[in-house]
Amino acid sequence: MSKTIIAVADSVFPSLDPAKEALKDLNPELRMSKDGSVEEILKVAKDCDALLVTYAKITADVINGMEKCKSIGRFGIGVDNIDIDAATKAGIVVNYVPDYCIDEVSDHAMAMLLALARKITFSDKIVQQGRWEMPAVVPLARLRGRTMGLAGFGKIPQCIVPKAQAFGMDVITYDPYVSEDVLKKLNVKSVGFDELLAQSDYISVHAPLTPETENLFNAQAFKKMKNNALLINTARGPLVNDADLAAALDAGEIGGAGLDVVPVEPLPKDSPLLGRDNLILSPHTGFYSEDALLELQTKAASDVASVLKGEKPVYPVNPEALK
Repeated sequence: MSKTIIAVADSVFPSLDPAKEALKDLNPELRMSKDGSVEEILKVAKDCDALLVTYAKITADVINGMEKCKSIGRFGIGVDNIDIDAATKAGIVVNYVPDYCIDEVSDHAMAMLLALARKITFSDKIVQQGRWEMPAVVPLARLRGRTMGLAGFGKIPQCIVPKAQAFGMDVITYDPYVSEDVLKKLNVKSVGFDELLAQSDYISVHAPLTPETENLFNAQAFKKMKNNALLINTARGPLVNDADLAAALDAGEIGGAGLDVVPVEPLPKDSPLLGRDNLILSPHTGFYSEDALLELQTKAASDVASVLKGEKPVYPVNPEALK
């Protein structure tokens, strides 16, 4: 019997030990790609039984170049880096982990919001420079009574709701697919996108990246926001047009922003987002905790193992491929 081969397109993790543990019953041979290019991925994945991927682009060329792959496991929530249609046509089941970092990302979004609203990072900067100047930091607004707008209302923003409400904020959301039952349960009002922009003091972005949502927050959107509004993005970088955001901050059209993700990662050294007192950046770490890392690798690899064993995975993106 031939050995099970599992290729790894890319990895940002200190180790893949949790994934290896979840796959151990298969006694697989793991092959790591040197980089995320089509050529390098296919060098290790051409005859693989399954592929694990984090951020690498799994295009139709990659999918069609794999001769016997049955499963693609995505280490993450979004699957915009995988050609799902091509995978389905090839009979490859794609799975993801939609619930592994709900606490971490919602905490990160709230941390960014609080730091911006209370100007914590700016205050630290001037104090470190030897300036003990309250006038340089004001004005500051009270959180209670402010409106938090959530662009998208999946698991992560639903987890933000009670955290924002605990600070006394009213919460509204824009999500064309939101359930009335969920809204009622969490005491959240559904609004149109323009209403979200106009009414929100703070907006946290949680929409999936699709052709319709790319550059959702652009020059036109920023002009419709309050000039002291704060924008937080812990979802996908291309949801926010970074050049338009920089221009809006320069023009005073919005008050500030917190970004854990940007359209091009790592952030270019000449990015107009750098060096701003009213913008907080983190290097795509919102998802991360030791607990989340263990859960992510274990769940993604376990679903891959299930497919290879002929069992039903827990989180298939394209269950029709199982047929």
